Amino acid sequence: MEFTVIKKDSNCDARLGILHTHHGIVHTPVFMPVATRGAIRALTIRDIEEIGFEIILSNTYHMYIRPGIELLNEVVGLHNFMNYQKPILTDSGGFQVFSLADLRKVHDNGVEFKSHIDGSKHFFSPQKVLDIQKIIGSDIMMVLDECVEYPSTYHAAQKAVDRTLHWASISFNYWNNTFDTDRQALFAIVQGSTFPDLRKQCVEALLEHEFSGYAIGGLSVGEPKSEYAQITALTVPILPWDKPRYMMGVGSPLEILEAIKHGVDMFDCVMPTRIARNGTLFTSKGRINIKSGIYAHDFSPLDENCQCYVCRTFTRAYLRHIYKMNEIAALIYNTYHNLYFMKQFIESIQKSIAEDRFLEEYKRWEEVYTNNKE
Repeated sequence: MEFTVIKKDSNCDARLGILHTHHGIVHTPVFMPVATRGAIRALTIRDIEEIGFEIILSNTYHMYIRPGIELLNEVVGLHNFMNYQKPILTDSGGFQVFSLADLRKVHDNGVEFKSHIDGSKHFFSPQKVLDIQKIIGSDIMMVLDECVEYPSTYHAAQKAVDRTLHWASISFNYWNNTFDTDRQALFAIVQGSTFPDLRKQCVEALLEHEFSGYAIGGLSVGEPKSEYAQITALTVPILPWDKPRYMMGVGSPLEILEAIKHGVDMFDCVMPTRIARNGTLFTSKGRINIKSGIYAHDFSPLDENCQCYVCRTFTRAYLRHIYKMNEIAALIYNTYHNLYFMKQFIESIQKSIAEDRFLEEYKRWEEVYTNNKE
């Protein structure tokens, strides 16, 4: 994997980059749709390619549980299984350590957990997580890490940082000695909750190893927006300029803009697709709740400034109707539109950086998404 910064906005640290992976090129900043179980919910791979996404994310934990690594090994990886030949990034299962707290025990050498499907017991070590991602065939792999909930005590956050660093060191050595490092990249993950000194400590220790890229984990887990902004502003500038920076689990427009301002390159989140299935849609004029009765006789497009199939074809009244009738088509159309919006949103940011007007673009979207909420 190779990464090149090709342009920096003259007024802030927002930047354009090109990421070369085994399965293709990715232009950054980039938003990655989440195919948790090897599929984007309510959409087809054809839809994702039609919209123009260059990379997607899948989940190591869920792919390990089902369909299982034996099947993925048999078919020679997730790309073949999905018949998707563009880049795939996989998380390590570390977030499941956080989110499935009732089903796991964290040890210094890894995580013991019960399957959420059948209760069977499993163990993830730093090495095993990479072995699974090797079978998946991920273009970009993530190290095993420990994310703490918010709010966290300092002691708990410190302990999680210590484990994260220990696991990162093991992961780097294992990857560097036994993997094709050009074919499969490995990103480290910065933890430390909302404690500035722990974030700095974590970054400094991770930089002792030459990882392919660096991710920021443990944010957008319930902390106030002010703390998200503070930790982002602190952490990103001390990460290497010549390596891709990945803000994990962030998908709201304003949080993405805040991170890009400081030089973050990559984002993923289930939020745009999840809220679509719940009837909340992104538009160029803010969020709308398509379930609302105010759209019952609204025969205008969902977003007059959007050129996606949904906005060119259907009215708000129709989209509300099929949603209220629990039609599967409603989930498909809503999801398609929200992901199309995310792609166009990112492209508008890329264009603004190229033209040295990112801060103007930030202000424009901030006004839209601060003042136009349902």
